[in-house]
Amino acid sequence: MAVHDDNALDLDQWSRRLTQALQILDLKVDTQEILQLAQQASGALSPGAGALTTFYVGYAAALDATGNRAGKTPDQAVRDAAATALRLTDDGAHGGQDGVGWAATGQ
Repeated sequence: MAVHDDNALDLDQWSRRLTQALQILDLKVDTQEILQLAQQASGALSPGAGALTTFYVGYAAALDATGNRAGKTPDQAVRDAAATALRLTDDGAHGGQDGVGWAATGQ
């Protein structure tokens, strides 16, 4: 981090404390990507959408990383799930695959 931003430092410290408490020390996540995801989802829908989106992304990534779905590394699983969620924020609560169906997506 090139700029000494108190908020960014607080978030880094919080991330370290939280990953230690949850015993997920080996997980490397791009904090700025997750914050962007939460901000974009909140802006597209409502403040609560950011929290829900990041939770669902984490859950989907955990499924991928534990082999229950694609067997990806945790880092790749988070990136892929976050990218999917970011694409959905373009349409907010309406449109996108919900409008045309999910049949071609394997859902």
